[in-house]
Order: sequence, then structure tokens, then C-alpha cells
Amino acid sequence: MSPDTSIPIVATTRTAGVNCGSAHEARVAEPFPIARVVRDGDVTKFCQVTPDGYEIESVLIPMGARENTWHTLCVSSQIGCKRGCTFCQTAQMGLIRNLTADEIVGQVEAARGVLGATVRNVVFMGMGEPMDNLDAVIESITRLHHDPARQIPRRRITVSTVGRCDGIRRLAALRWRRLNLAVSLNAPNDTIRSQIMPINRVEPMAELRRAIAEYPVRAGGHVLIEYVLIRGLNDASEHARELAAYLRGLPTCVNLIPYNPRQNSPYDVPDEETVVAFQQVLMNAGQLAFRRNTKGRAAMAACGQLGTLAARRRQA
Repeated sequence: MSPDTSIPIVATTRTAGVNCGSAHEARVAEPFPIARVVRDGDVTKFCQVTPDGYEIESVLIPMGARENTWHTLCVSSQIGCKRGCTFCQTAQMGLIRNLTADEIVGQVEAARGVLGATVRNVVFMGMGEPMDNLDAVIESITRLHHDPARQIPRRRITVSTVGRCDGIRRLAALRWRRLNLAVSLNAPNDTIRSQIMPINRVEPMAELRRAIAEYPVRAGGHVLIEYVLIRGLNDASEHARELAAYLRGLPTCVNLIPYNPRQNSPYDVPDEETVVAFQQVLMNAGQLAFRRNTKGRAAMAACGQLGTLAARRRQA
């Protein structure tokens, strides 16, 4: 099947009540219909249509070594995003609106009930900045964790942020030691980070480092540091050495992501030799690092590629 093949699916699934414990009433969630499914190899992007006419994009990634017997689901927390990261497709939309907890959980239910996916992991790495919609994100995590029938425990959930330090601290205050945190860092210093991530101009890297240091991780655990490698901007060996120095002493693991181009992108993808060399410098410096295999790029389903500019034009 070609990467741009779209398959309309209009079925909906009504889920059983979700028991969230004494502090939360049981909820009945009915996912929005899936309007489009786009596949690139074994990666599946699906889009649900909201009553106000927008699309929620989610991505299913097969896992389980060679067997591909289960899935990680990348969920969105907003339609669009206001953070303005220059390399990200979603940022080009601007922020349209937050998703509700029902709409977040509904992505999991649609993946399971309509597409038949075995979802074991959930990562908040789709459209939006989770810390800008933290009430709904926390509620959805609580509901998934306490689902009596098909629980997704907090240890299998990851929340990613561009670096909202107050959000990191608010999650830390919950003392959920098994909830995973990912930080989209993407630069070794303030000069480069402020150029590509506007949040760094108000919450610079020194402040972000303090927030990471305060986050509770389980024994042997790590905060995931996401680092998008962009050719000629942040991918040199000296950048790797600077990154290793910044992270020294923190319980972190670096996830290297070769850039996935957005529409009308001014940036280029690094070559393979550069990616390998960058990882080797980090490892030689004692920094744990691994490389994320590129999946879903042709379907605009890879990291940083979700969202449609048509939604922004509609808002204008």
C-alpha cells in the first residue's frame, strides 16, 4: 500500500465505563469516528473528526521486536500548538484548541476498538504541548491507569514537553514515580535552542536543567531527552560534547531523531555518518544515547510531522 493511501473508516466504538477510583466517577467514552487512515510500512496514522470539524491525529507504532505483536500509540493533547518550534509541522498551525480528557482517551479507544490494535504504551508526543493542557492530560492518564478492564499503567505512559518547567514540577509534585518524562531539548546551548524553540527565551536551559533534576524517576530510570538532529545547525561533534556536558550528572537517556521535514521546511536531514558520529561522541563521554529509527515519514506520521496547515487557514 502506498504511503499516501487514505482509507475512510466511519465506525465508532462505545466503550464500557472507566472506573477511575473513588476520586473519579466512572466515565463512558465514545470515540469520534475515524475519517482517514494513512499507512507507511507498518506505521499507521489515523485521524478522528471532531464535532467542530477538526481532525485529531494519532499514530500507531508496532512493537515487540520482530513479531510486531503490540503497539505504542502516540496521542495528541491539542489541535495545533502555540509553542512555535520552527522545525515542527504542528507549530505551523498555531493553537486551535485543547483536547478534553475524553478526546485523549478516545484516541486509545479508537485504536483498540476500530483498528484492533493492542495498545500497551501511550506517549504524549502527537499534536500539542501536553503541559499547556495539563489538567486534561492528568485526567486521561488517571483514567487509563485505573481502567479495570484494559489498564495502561503509568509506567507505560510518557509525557513529552518542550520544556515547560512549571508543568514538569507539577507532574513531579504528584509523586508518580513510574510516569515517564521526555524533554524535547534539540540543542546543546541557549543560542541554538532560542533560535528554533521560542520557549527557551523565557525558560532557558539552566532553569530547565533544574526542573529535570527535580523530577522523580524510579530506580534505574531515566528522563528521556529528545534531540532532533538538523543538518548544519545542531549536529556537529562539538554540539554533542556540549550536550553531554549539559546532561552530566542527570539521570537521562538521549533519543537521537534525524530530522523529519515539515511542509515548506527550511531545514535539511543530516546524513547517516553525522548521526552515527554524534551518537558515538555522546557515548564516549559517558552519556547514554540511542537513535530512533525513522518510521512514518512518507505518511507525515513521524516525529514533528503531525498536523495540517488547512486547519490554520480555516481559523484565519
